Amino acid sequence: MTTLLVELFTEELPPKALKKLGERFADTVRAELARAGLIDDAAVVHPFASPRRLGVTITPVLAQAPDHDVTEKIMPVGVALNAAGEPSPALVKKLEARSIPLDAVAKFERRQDGKSETFFYTYTATGARLDQVLPAAVQEALRKLPIPKLMHWGDSDVTFVRPVHALIMMHGDRVIDGEVLGLKSGRVTGGHRFLSAGDIAIPSADAYARTLYEQGKVVASFEARHALIDKHLADRAAALGATLAADDALLDEVTALVEWPVVLEAGFEAEFLKVPQECLILTMQQNQKYFPLLDAAGKLMNRFLLVSNLETADPTHIIRGNERVLRARLSDAKFFYEQDQKQPLEARIPRLADVVYHNKLGSQLERVERLERLSGEVAAQLGADAALARRAARLAKADLLTDMVGEFPELQGVMGTYYARLDGEPAEVAAAIEGHYHPRFAGDSLPEGAIATAVALADKLEILTGIWGIGLIPTGDKDPFGLRRHALGVLRMLMEQPLDLRALLERAVAAFPAGTLADGTADALYGFMLERLKNLLTADADIRADEVDAVLALAPTRLDEIRAVLAAVSAFRALPEAAALAAANKRVKNILKKVDGEVPTAIDPARFAEEAERALAAAIDAVLPDVDAACTGRDYTAALSRLAALKAPVDAFFDGVMVMADDDAVRRNRLALLGKLAGLFNRVADISLLAE
Repeated sequence: MTTLLVELFTEELPPKALKKLGERFADTVRAELARAGLIDDAAVVHPFASPRRLGVTITPVLAQAPDHDVTEKIMPVGVALNAAGEPSPALVKKLEARSIPLDAVAKFERRQDGKSETFFYTYTATGARLDQVLPAAVQEALRKLPIPKLMHWGDSDVTFVRPVHALIMMHGDRVIDGEVLGLKSGRVTGGHRFLSAGDIAIPSADAYARTLYEQGKVVASFEARHALIDKHLADRAAALGATLAADDALLDEVTALVEWPVVLEAGFEAEFLKVPQECLILTMQQNQKYFPLLDAAGKLMNRFLLVSNLETADPTHIIRGNERVLRARLSDAKFFYEQDQKQPLEARIPRLADVVYHNKLGSQLERVERLERLSGEVAAQLGADAALARRAARLAKADLLTDMVGEFPELQGVMGTYYARLDGEPAEVAAAIEGHYHPRFAGDSLPEGAIATAVALADKLEILTGIWGIGLIPTGDKDPFGLRRHALGVLRMLMEQPLDLRALLERAVAAFPAGTLADGTADALYGFMLERLKNLLTADADIRADEVDAVLALAPTRLDEIRAVLAAVSAFRALPEAAALAAANKRVKNILKKVDGEVPTAIDPARFAEEAERALAAAIDAVLPDVDAACTGRDYTAALSRLAALKAPVDAFFDGVMVMADDDAVRRNRLALLGKLAGLFNRVADISLLAE
């Protein structure tokens, strides 16, 4: 038992996929070895992934798995033996195919398998040998890598994401013979493309990472390289009194681009800071993979950090070269910004008529006109200035035609806000142009202010109803128009606003020309959004799924009350009477479901034949005003708590009253009483769904 090493030495691998490639490669090799019995759950796996290699070490790995018993199902006894109890031709043929000797029949075990007695054969199998298993395991690991496109190199038929130059498969200090991707295994690999003295011989699997570090100037572990870069960046930023403007994706990508990271500091001319910092940051991060720096106030500094793959005594030439490249990029951004200001946003709007939104839904200009109408209506419901909302909606998509957004689509909305301010638009209008895209993803901030919220709701509702209404409904994991994301955005906003979801969907549908959208679009979309709402609410570990079902069963449209109602249901559930009342409500629902036609509503106290009927009717009349008052005051906890008073009369009713009496008038009277009880039970939530 010792350490196993597998490494593929390649040309530069795709940086954005490198981390996942390294993890998947290591996981599959581990799984294949575990399946062969060569490692156990305690084995330690270390993946390695650098620009020019994929590798893994696993400790410990057996040279040969232990022998183990194997039990095979042979066939039913009635088929295996003839009438004389001797092996049938079918059994003989099967034993020959499996190389099982005929005299082993005497050792077969008889077991009941389903309806028939069946022969099973147990034998001791020789454990798998690592040398035999490993090449196929590595091949399988390569086959399972998430690689969309493969390439050929040289005159070989072998394919991989990049050309492969060397293969190492070692167990301890021993090379395991084998061939993968046309390469025979050895112990020699390559180091850093420029800093290594030449080929490197790995003495043992345990010495792999250390040997590459010392002789090859390579930090082979992705995680170790990531941590090293992260620390050096943080240290340099702290020394400058700055913070990094970077995300995990950029750090992952840079980690995948270097094997011997060296963090350097550089700068650019302060005059570029006149350009909106979002443009400069995006240019540095996206185009150059640099790490912008922010001062204590969150403002961009004209200093930045870069990660070089070269270590030199004097890095001046590296720094100056990167500064020169960035200067050209920033000059482009500055040019775009200055050119865009020569034309106000308003002047760009007519050109939106030439931009197709969707061939069944018209142009972007037609879409903007729908947004204007919807935004004004939503703003009015929020008590905000409808004219400002319409103005923000009118300008919301104009920056799509600017040079800056043409170069950096990620800046749509952001640049619109900057240009609107320069055009002298009201502050709420300018802010709404960027804000209406929020929330852009799970956990993103909501739009700030009523104007931005109105335009954001209009934007997302227009997309949802339009795309859904022309039949482009999400299926499985396919959602090319992001309808699930837009639905969650709407739901999150409506959970903070006193608006009616159903009414908003109807207004959004009405904004389209008659006949554009399918009939029933609002109804179908409302159901879809309730499903999204359930997923959103149950993502909270403190909220039980059946409590969410109880609330959503009433098809709520005012979502700003949802959390209060859920809290009330949870509090109700803790009452000692809750279980009995939930069960009673379930029983009431089942009875009323069986009624032909509509449930009677007229209750005649004179037709009560049992004291339990009168007691229940009196209890309902006593509780109903309190529940009404609590619901009016949005005190849902009090409303549900008041139902506890119904337990005794409800129990007595079901114990002593036959609802489906032979007398039609009595039966209908009792059904009407249960209908009134059901309405009271389900005033806040369908508590029958809490029944065990």
